[in-house]
Amino acid sequence: MDEALLRSLTPGVLGILVRRGADFAAAEDAVQDALVEALRVWPADPPRDAKGWLVTAAWRKFLDATRADTARRRRESVLDDEPAAGPVPAVDDTLQLYFLCAHPSLTPSSAVALTLRAVGGLTTRQIARAYLVPEATMAQRISRAKRTVSDVRFDRPGDVATVLRVLYLVFNEGYSGDVDLAAEAIRLTRRLAAAIDHPEVAGLLALMLLHHARRAGRTAADGALVPLAEQDRGRWDTRMIAEGVTILQAALARDRLGEFQAQAAVAALHADARTAEETDWVQIVEWYDELARLTDSPVVRLNRAVALGEADGPRAGLAALASLDGSLPRHTAATAYLLERDGDLPTAARLYAEAARKAPTLPERDYLTRQAARLNTLLGG
Repeated sequence: MDEALLRSLTPGVLGILVRRGADFAAAEDAVQDALVEALRVWPADPPRDAKGWLVTAAWRKFLDATRADTARRRRESVLDDEPAAGPVPAVDDTLQLYFLCAHPSLTPSSAVALTLRAVGGLTTRQIARAYLVPEATMAQRISRAKRTVSDVRFDRPGDVATVLRVLYLVFNEGYSGDVDLAAEAIRLTRRLAAAIDHPEVAGLLALMLLHHARRAGRTAADGALVPLAEQDRGRWDTRMIAEGVTILQAALARDRLGEFQAQAAVAALHADARTAEETDWVQIVEWYDELARLTDSPVVRLNRAVALGEADGPRAGLAALASLDGSLPRHTAATAYLLERDGDLPTAARLYAEAARKAPTLPERDYLTRQAARLNTLLGG
């Protein structure tokens, strides 16, 4: 059974049901039921036309559910005529599904879950495992999201920026459970790039590829976090880096700069350096200047301060950090790093320990704790 094929067909099948008159929530339930049926039947009796089989099965599931709902019996006269079997229209509704699942009325977590289910073809159980929540909790989240968008017109104009933000959230969720969400986000972004010609879509795909290419070097054998400067660059995926750079260059050539393209440019400069010492920090600072202009993000300004500390010396970086809100995530860790480079080891050790207590993840906390311990050892404490 080719589960990847089933997942790739899911958006098209769902789109066909919606265009035939099914509301989104009922159509999505019917498609999921058809996928379960395919997993049961196909190994022994594979269909000649996989998509056509799924469309027919899903439509029948939808009609069965509609007939069972007494509140909808009035609609049976419209819905009861089952379309004739045969090839399905070659219409790609994937783009409309992206926009629907990233509806602005949904919370980010709901939009992500609905995108993974409706566009990604993942089951509720798979999504729940990826997010480390009970399956019942995820089912409720998805059901609420489907109800929210059930009355939205399927052919409405969509906001590409919102879709990209949802895909970026998927990518950043990590690799828990039996679904690799980073790889899944790349797959979905590739599909979006095939459906829409937009430089920021290409920029996000390039950014994902460039970050994902360094994945193998990010952790040690014991699971400990390895910072970028200390990573074994021989473990990076050079083919993925080359693909990301090629996609980014084509996007930048269109002269419609957006934040994902600028972020990808920073990632490309890191990936291009053969050693940490060869990193072009001056160019990285310039790209962070572009990002700050595009987003006015305090986090971007914090990253720029660290890059400035590498390009112009730690005191320049510390001066830039001093103008930012000290409660920003990782502000304390960045200050500790630059103070260590400037030679103030006692203060750096104290701030590393403080940053460890604020760390959002266990690997980051352990890394910062080790940094504090290392400096205290050097200080004889």
